[in-house]
Amino acid sequence: MNRSSDAGTGSGGPGTSSLGPDWVLGPDGLRSRRAARVILLDDAGRALLVRGHDADQPERSWWFTVGGGIDAGESEVEAALREVREEAGLLLAPDDLEGPVLTRTGIFDFFAETCRQDEVFFVARVPDGHEPDDAGWTAVERDLLDEMRWMSAAELRAQPLEVFPHCLADVVETLAGGWDGSVRHVGTERDD
Repeated sequence: MNRSSDAGTGSGGPGTSSLGPDWVLGPDGLRSRRAARVILLDDAGRALLVRGHDADQPERSWWFTVGGGIDAGESEVEAALREVREEAGLLLAPDDLEGPVLTRTGIFDFFAETCRQDEVFFVARVPDGHEPDDAGWTAVERDLLDEMRWMSAAELRAQPLEVFPHCLADVVETLAGGWDGSVRHVGTERDD
């Protein structure tokens, strides 16, 4: 999950957090973690995206890719495969992933905290499409994730909600035609 697939219910007092244990307080005072994300593409060039919201801002929602925090001892690829299985109900093998195709650092407010997430993105092609399955969602994901939907780059651009990363429609459009082997480094984006 883009924001925190394993957020808890901490007290929020000094030194505590409502975010999960993978969010580490950095020297700059921001909670941060590493994350692996997957742009799942079907034969029509559509991406499987997730719409979610923040518990502290339920009126605001956004679209993002499948993915989430990298657990201790996990590689980026292992985390990407686990997240696809948990969030979309899709079992992929390491050879099904291409990339990384994109990297970025997202800074955003979540659970009333400013967070930094260093993200690496892969692409996986799902030739016959896939009916998303939320059976692997955690209780927190069930509270914060609203839907999953296959969307083309044009549909993504036409819809009114925020999209993260901001360049996602362009990336989906480019990757639908094939990956050229280059990694797009987006840099730091403020997701608000």
